[in-house]
Amino acid sequence: NLTEFPSAILGSFDPEFLALPEEVLVTVMRDHQKYFAVEDSNHELLPHFLAVLNTDSDPQGIIRHGHERVLRARFNDARFFWQTDQKHSLRERVTWLKQVTFQKDLGTYYEKTRRVQRVCSWLAESIRQSGIAIRPGVVHKAACLAKADLTTELVKEFTELQGIVGGLYARAQDLDRDMKEDAQQAIATAIYDHYTPESVEDSVPRTIEGAVLSISDKADSIAGMFSLGLVPSGSKDPFALRRQANGIVKIIAEHKLPLNLAQLFEYAREAYRGSAAEKKFSASLDYADALRSFFRERLEFYLRDVLGFKYDVVNAVLAAGADDVVDALVRAEALTQVRPSEDFESISASFKRIKNILRQASENQKQVAASIDSNLLREPAERELAAAIPQISKKVESLRGERRYQQALLEISRLRQAVDTFFDKVMVMVEDEPLRANRLALLQTLLKEFSTIADFSAIVTEKEKGTAGS
Repeated sequence: NLTEFPSAILGSFDPEFLALPEEVLVTVMRDHQKYFAVEDSNHELLPHFLAVLNTDSDPQGIIRHGHERVLRARFNDARFFWQTDQKHSLRERVTWLKQVTFQKDLGTYYEKTRRVQRVCSWLAESIRQSGIAIRPGVVHKAACLAKADLTTELVKEFTELQGIVGGLYARAQDLDRDMKEDAQQAIATAIYDHYTPESVEDSVPRTIEGAVLSISDKADSIAGMFSLGLVPSGSKDPFALRRQANGIVKIIAEHKLPLNLAQLFEYAREAYRGSAAEKKFSASLDYADALRSFFRERLEFYLRDVLGFKYDVVNAVLAAGADDVVDALVRAEALTQVRPSEDFESISASFKRIKNILRQASENQKQVAASIDSNLLREPAERELAAAIPQISKKVESLRGERRYQQALLEISRLRQAVDTFFDKVMVMVEDEPLRANRLALLQTLLKEFSTIADFSAIVTEKEKGTAGS
């Protein structure tokens, strides 16, 4: 929409500029000059570019020469910055971060670096203990150097290259003579990737070390902002906290990390302890509760809008827990698989009925017994249901511990006959108060025992869909 009569011209630049990193050249062409970079069949960058003109032609090449002259000047600047920056190592630059403000109340990037290192150490150890291969030394070193490129001339000129430039400089420099080459390259890769993903379409960090660094960096920012009371609301999110939270969820899901979000943010806040920033934290905000709600929304968005799970499946799964991203994803997959079965449809409808009965009992101040009294189980149907609960519960608990959720859900579906018979043969809200309280306790136990994988009452059954459609 920028041109009325679009036409393209092919321009060229000096091949000597190809000695600069491709990321720098493409950023200059694409983001700053609005050109298209040109590659060969092997995806190698060529010394050419395409520019779109708002004119029919450029027969004498005057416009092309003008574009080439401007691009040459931009590339010369980039080369100067690249060469100038190399005079100081990333290690030297870490202390320079004391002069770079992260956020006015949260201190400098040097302070942020120290906090991120602590979160990285905790997270790396947690992942290592779960049996996932990770190099804590690589994580620690990458966390130390990750923000150093903010002091470079190249990043000051091309801010969209932050992180990438740090990774490129780490690759070009000798970070530690005692460290093996593959470890140094792993550090460079982790630094390069640690701002990703910047959108739900973006790729996550390529390595487990990069994933840990990215999560820790984002967690520090979110923890600090929430502690100050700077919580996103409506369309207002000046610190892009939703984007960073979406990134954390996506990284955990795609790397299948055994990570509890509540623990992560408890530790991220702990990293601020004793700092000047802590004195400015909001006393009125319930930090844990605010973050729980915030990340539930982010996980809901990821499961529903990114992965495409049905809204009621997502609601059912998250009602049973939203702190473990991978676990929620596995439960959503299992629930989607068993949902079409007739038994599951029926048990979902029954759970909805049970929840309504218990809600109405509470509203009418009807007492629920503390436990089931077997002596008050007078009807065969209620005795049958009471006997079935512990038998199936034991199997479900075992399967749940192994994350075999599909099999666990099928076991729960086996309750259909006992539950259906109970509602056919037993009146719950009888006048006899002890009997009523005992039957309510039976239903409450049933609901509690089998809602740890998903809240089945949240599932919209085919019958309900038909009613809504009519």
